[in-house]
Amino acid sequence: MAKPSARKALKPDADGIVRLAGGNPQIAKADGDAPVQAYIAAMPGWKSDLGRRLDALIVATVPDVEKAVRWNSPFYGAGQGWFVSFHVLTRYVKLTFFKGTALAPMPPGATAKSGEARWLDIYEDDVLDESQLTDWIRQAAAMPGWVP
Repeated sequence: MAKPSARKALKPDADGIVRLAGGNPQIAKADGDAPVQAYIAAMPGWKSDLGRRLDALIVATVPDVEKAVRWNSPFYGAGQGWFVSFHVLTRYVKLTFFKGTALAPMPPGATAKSGEARWLDIYEDDVLDESQLTDWIRQAAAMPGWVP
């Protein structure tokens, strides 16, 4: 006999936002800038400032970028699929390049399961190398992206 699910229903916090593990805001799947901005605004603490900074850097590098929220994360595409996304975790924000193995130099994060994806974990006190990020964004946007 199957056991009933032990999952608790998530409840909104004082700001009316449902947060998943690590404080990741639960934002409904949707296309466009508005849901991405809602996600960024709901990112907890210093992570919201980082989200605005990443979003601005992506838009400055790829002015016609397409945006959406998928799997409770902002996704960015350039007409050929998604090329980058970020996600809130407890102590950091993970910036993922879906075709990261094709970037030069490759972003540092990788596991055996990640396939082509590579990422950069950004912690609160990290100093961002915006020149390197811009170069990765430019490279990633120029190649066919990930299509789920």
